[in-house]
Amino acid sequence: MTADHLAQVNVGRLLAPVDDPRIDDFRGALDTINALADAQLGFVWRLKGDGDNATDLRPDATDDLQAINASVWQSPEHLAAFVYRSEHRDFVRRRLEWFEEATQPILALWWVPAGHQPSLAECLERLAHLRANGPTPHAFTFRQRFEAPTAKEAAA
Repeated sequence: MTADHLAQVNVGRLLAPVDDPRIDDFRGALDTINALADAQLGFVWRLKGDGDNATDLRPDATDDLQAINASVWQSPEHLAAFVYRSEHRDFVRRRLEWFEEATQPILALWWVPAGHQPSLAECLERLAHLRANGPTPHAFTFRQRFEAPTAKEAAA
């Protein structure tokens, strides 16, 4: 394995508060989906608030409907297997039942040294960078990926 891991952040805006009945299926599946992620090959870490999920964390203090998910994986392939080839894919397909349609990127990927756990601020900075600059080695997408930096590049 590489000395670098892949971090991801996903920020969306819910259609209603997290405790609203319209969000019941999403909220009710969080423990199951998080446990599935935790058990996946290549999973390293995920952002948690006061509970075992991140529903109490606010990406934007002025908007209670924003929800964040952040995690670290051994590789893009491990993350993609979880997102698109596990039970999680069914919830990706149902996203618009609970979240507003995105008008800008909601997912950013970037490389971190093994053992690093991105802060909420770091996650939001990476997503903002992607939104402002498009995919770069600093923040990129599944469709336009960048390789992990080599040891020589990381030291520079």
